[in-house]
Amino acid sequence: MSTFRGYVEEFSNGLIRGWALNINAPSNPVIIHLLVDQQEVAQFPCDQPRPDVSKALNLTTDIVGFKFNLPAFCFDNQPHQIGLRFPDRSVLAFPINHQANQFCETIIFPGKAKSEYRSFIDGVFNNMLRGWVTKRSTPYEKWGGNLIVSATVDGMSLATARANHYRGDVAESLKSEPNCGFEIPLPVSLRDHKLHHFDVKIVPENIPLRNSPFKTSLVSDDLEARLVELEATIGNLHRQLTTLRRNVKDLIPKRPPNLTQYDEWARAYQRALRERTEHLRLANPLSRQPLISVICPVWKPQLTDFRAAIDSVLHQTYSNWELILVEDGSDHAEIHALMRTYSQQDKRIKSFFLEQNSGIAEATNKAISYAKGAYIAFFDHDDLLSPVALEIMLRAALTTQAKLLYSDEDKIDPAGYFLEPNLKPDFNYRYLLGCNYICHLTMVESQTLRKVGPLLKIYDGAQDHDLILRLVEHLPEDAIFHVKEILYHWRKAENSTAATLTNKNYAIMAGVNCVQDHLKRQNMKGKVSSIDKLSIYKIDWTSRAQPSVTVIIPFRDEVDVTRRCVDTLLEQQNYRNMRLMLVDNFSVQEETLSYLENIKNDPRVDVIRLEEKFNFSRLNNIAAAQSFSDYLLFLNNDVFVHQKDFIKKLVLEAVSFPKVAIVGARLLYPNGTIQHAGVAVGPDIIGAHMHRGKPGNDYGYIGRIRLSHEVTAVTGAAMLIKRDLFQQVGGFDEIGLPVAYNDVDLCLKIRQKGWHILYCAEAVAEHYESLSRKSDDRPEHEERFFHEMEQIKERWRGVPLFENDPSYPRYFREDGETFFDLRTLETIM
Repeated sequence: MSTFRGYVEEFSNGLIRGWALNINAPSNPVIIHLLVDQQEVAQFPCDQPRPDVSKALNLTTDIVGFKFNLPAFCFDNQPHQIGLRFPDRSVLAFPINHQANQFCETIIFPGKAKSEYRSFIDGVFNNMLRGWVTKRSTPYEKWGGNLIVSATVDGMSLATARANHYRGDVAESLKSEPNCGFEIPLPVSLRDHKLHHFDVKIVPENIPLRNSPFKTSLVSDDLEARLVELEATIGNLHRQLTTLRRNVKDLIPKRPPNLTQYDEWARAYQRALRERTEHLRLANPLSRQPLISVICPVWKPQLTDFRAAIDSVLHQTYSNWELILVEDGSDHAEIHALMRTYSQQDKRIKSFFLEQNSGIAEATNKAISYAKGAYIAFFDHDDLLSPVALEIMLRAALTTQAKLLYSDEDKIDPAGYFLEPNLKPDFNYRYLLGCNYICHLTMVESQTLRKVGPLLKIYDGAQDHDLILRLVEHLPEDAIFHVKEILYHWRKAENSTAATLTNKNYAIMAGVNCVQDHLKRQNMKGKVSSIDKLSIYKIDWTSRAQPSVTVIIPFRDEVDVTRRCVDTLLEQQNYRNMRLMLVDNFSVQEETLSYLENIKNDPRVDVIRLEEKFNFSRLNNIAAAQSFSDYLLFLNNDVFVHQKDFIKKLVLEAVSFPKVAIVGARLLYPNGTIQHAGVAVGPDIIGAHMHRGKPGNDYGYIGRIRLSHEVTAVTGAAMLIKRDLFQQVGGFDEIGLPVAYNDVDLCLKIRQKGWHILYCAEAVAEHYESLSRKSDDRPEHEERFFHEMEQIKERWRGVPLFENDPSYPRYFREDGETFFDLRTLETIM
């Protein structure tokens, strides 16, 4: 009699699961032999833990389980006889209809499995219902996308959509096809106070997605919700009064386009850009038409993507170009043939073939050596140029005489959707030290490029970042120009650079090294490191400079708040060359006055008392006039600094760059979200705190929360400034801007003098925002607030720095969610 025992608990969809053991040697995992059509085809060990079996049989081990799929050849739509054997060739039988006492030695597998689905509804984000769904027909297939989903809300049909949006996160997790996501826009009528019941199914199978059905409310703000409800009430009770209903509906705020609708916005933008360029071409023809060399190293691209890339150059409205294709030593016969075909059809396309693979830097250098143009544009082998890209870049070069030009860009996924735009600031050196934000499309005067030298192989993976840094070393700032148009579409495919940029360790280290070497060449003392193992970098400045700093803190009563602010500075800051100047604006509470008498005894603290009406600008100006420090740090009393080197970080950021006059900090609300990460200026809202409300450790738009960079303004709640410059520009405006916008006004005055302002991402503090004075939204403050708003608008109206913030992309609104709400095309074209 056999010493083997076992049981098959499941046989479904080609999966066999159960347990088996040798009663004479239960600790030794049994090997199960699989027979298909009476032939042994595989062996599987019983190596799965089964504590339930171990407990029931009182075993000393629980490693008795097995689970395996039938081999791939069984899924051929033909029936197969399946049998299982123990090592002694005795039969492990299959139960009949799950009956414990009825067995058969073999079972028929029909040769096909039921399709499996994986899916999830992410929820509602920015008024879009988002989720993903994948399917596979056999265990050996890759999870695929491009399915169809149908959504209902409150039992009524909402939309049917194809799930083909790019979802790199799903692809990475499931190793699936990436085009499996969907986004369904939700109608305005759902933005009320009610709970709505959503149900999403895969069709035609009618399979519910995971997390479906679900209930949620879409209220975004009370006013909007009330208006929606009012519209519905009027519609139901007075359908005949269509005019009234239409007027009320018009009151509902119309949301601006935003990044969730970027594909639609981008297509309209590209059409408008082509029309505007055509009109400009007719009205103002180019003064010269020099040759532009588009250089393109080639290494095993997808054939269809490569063909599309070349075609995008062929379709340029500017015709005096050459395309230099350098195949980097692959044996890809189809690519070679395609290159030769294009070269034969158009003499402007020149193909070169390297005998062996040399890497991206060397292949690019070869292309540069073959180039004959007055300008060289860098192009990847699977990306796309806007049809007007070269024409617009050349017009900018001829107009500005710039030697290095770069444009804005976005990505295009395998389904043809435009997404993830990289909308850039004007030249921003500090930002460039943290990441290669310039990227595509880059065009360089050939003579300048050859002077700077070739791309360096030691920086492969970050060779373009290194080249840009060396060009910046060679060129004055006015020779670098940002072309504010989206002219380049970066291919986001499964194997493309755009999709895999963050998981290349060699590229990350190359980026760290190229920035570190740049600092060394510039005699700048700092240590570069990667942030979270990504291709973004922070610099720990190692200069020993310690200029004197006076911290100016205005306040009135609210002694607990002020005491906490002061104590954290005195007890925790490791910056020795620091004094505190407390500006008491007519405090009257006994506890406050007692505290001031005591704090005066600290040799590091001065106290000034002003018994007059609150005027934030005047309080700070009077304190600044009594300071002889190198720097002033204006600090609200509701800013609490727990970082020991907070002041040191601000100071070293300032002293590391000769033209930096002001440095601001990353300020967080008590709940850890962003209160301040730089200020965008403009007539729509005067000063918008960028990334307000984002998680404090979020990366922000293109890394802007975590990367120090130049901005046009920072908040006066924590502002470090050179004292002599503060005095030169007249300090804060005491007359016209006593409370609001004085910090924006001061920053604009400093910027207009040619100085730079930095946001220091590494200096982090907590800001309660108007904790002691409350908000300007209070009725008693509204008149003064309105006056100051009109004052600063009138003062800076027509000034380019104010009208078009060079540090904030022109495509985004300042009066909505920054880096998210897009301007309408009418306002930017």
